[in-house]
Amino acid sequence: MKKAKNSLLSCGALLCLTLLGSCSKYLDENPDNRTDIDNVQKVAQLVGTAYPQYDYLTVAETASDNAEDKGPSVGSVNDLLTAYYTWQDVPGGGTNSSDNLWDGCYQAIAAANQALEAIDANNFGSAVLPYKGEALVARAYAHHLLAIFFAKPYKAGGDNSSPGIPYVTKPEKVLLAGYNRGTVKSTYDSIEHDLEAGIKLLSAAAYSVPKYHFTPAAAHAFASRFYLFKGDWQKVVDHVNAMIPSGDIVNNLRPISTTIKAWSLSEYNINFTKTDMKSTLLQCSDYSTYQRIYTTPRYGYGAKLVDMYLKPNVTGKVVQNKVINYGIPNYTTYKWKEYFFYTTASTGFPYLPFIALTVDEALMNRAEAYAELGKFDLALKDVNDFYSVRLQNYSPSVDAVTTAKIKAFYSIDDQKDGIVRTILDAKKAEFLQEGIRWMDIVRRGLTVRKNIYSPTGVESFIELGPDDPRRLFQLPVQAQLAGIALNPR
Repeated sequence: MKKAKNSLLSCGALLCLTLLGSCSKYLDENPDNRTDIDNVQKVAQLVGTAYPQYDYLTVAETASDNAEDKGPSVGSVNDLLTAYYTWQDVPGGGTNSSDNLWDGCYQAIAAANQALEAIDANNFGSAVLPYKGEALVARAYAHHLLAIFFAKPYKAGGDNSSPGIPYVTKPEKVLLAGYNRGTVKSTYDSIEHDLEAGIKLLSAAAYSVPKYHFTPAAAHAFASRFYLFKGDWQKVVDHVNAMIPSGDIVNNLRPISTTIKAWSLSEYNINFTKTDMKSTLLQCSDYSTYQRIYTTPRYGYGAKLVDMYLKPNVTGKVVQNKVINYGIPNYTTYKWKEYFFYTTASTGFPYLPFIALTVDEALMNRAEAYAELGKFDLALKDVNDFYSVRLQNYSPSVDAVTTAKIKAFYSIDDQKDGIVRTILDAKKAEFLQEGIRWMDIVRRGLTVRKNIYSPTGVESFIELGPDDPRRLFQLPVQAQLAGIALNPR
């Protein structure tokens, strides 16, 4: 994927949002110096690069309540993790930073836009339609990631006039263009337009390795996430129902308590991100050192958080997810395996095969939508299907989550609130070190409370409330040079 991008899309084609950073050496070149995209094969190759090549793992996991302070003498100190743990801005953060995420998303958008322009300018016929659909959905996906991390969340029926993120739909033809953030509403309207237009054109048969592309199933999973953020509950349900036409979701979930439980740690580390995992719907190859820096950090997954894997949850049983440690209290899920791509005999870049969308997340999206629609029996069925592959020797008559169990476990009388809490906790455990928890924190307006130790070992606590401006990551400094207003501080 990286090689295809370099051959088809010159650095000068990237948005000026990123030119001032990673592409500064090209400032003297014509920013419209592009390779001609004059056949369907070239379009397909180009659209294959329309995915963010930087992940959000470091940003999302460290800022969320999936991280804890293990103490002043425990673990390694990393400036990036320290800053995100305490919700500080990291100007020019580099690898694994929010700046990288911003750049990576707009690079992906630039590739999608160039492909769409080529499609509009040529008569490629019906053979190009799946790639047009992929470009539209990929453009929507990248913009939605930007909206999650850099703008306020969408509020169904509420005021969505706060600044969104620049929605870019044309390839850049000037070095420095003016940009308008629009509003959260206009951003979400544009995402929805691209998503709905693109999803109709997709075909899984168009790809030799479908898991690295927006197939219909992956697009429906993304749509379920998008409409969950938008609060359009019925559309969440509709898209999950369309994701697997047979309706057999259970046999497409992660087989945690069976196949995965039987893997050795080395097998797990290799197999979890293989494309033959039925549960994985979209995977990206991302430049990342997340697994490297998250092995033994002071601020990360520690002894307080490991309880979610060691103690019974609302089902009355313990989930069977794997967890290891690099010496207590340095725990890890060991999901991510770093690979190294050599560009010369001694140099290259690290990357992760990053899992972006799964059947498991989509199922829980539908469960939450059912709860919001007041269809509590259907919500609980989805929750129990989710747990049926995560509990050892699952027995519906004994282990199923019920409203009575929820009330007893959480001391919550409201049925909807109790089911939603159950869903959020199930996701927190399952998607630990996958970045999903931060999305739920943003979406539901959850307060994040973390411990922090003084140099002398005195523990105190810090909080990030639902209206705290630090919930919005700061835009890169170079974005301001392109005329984009930064987030308030």
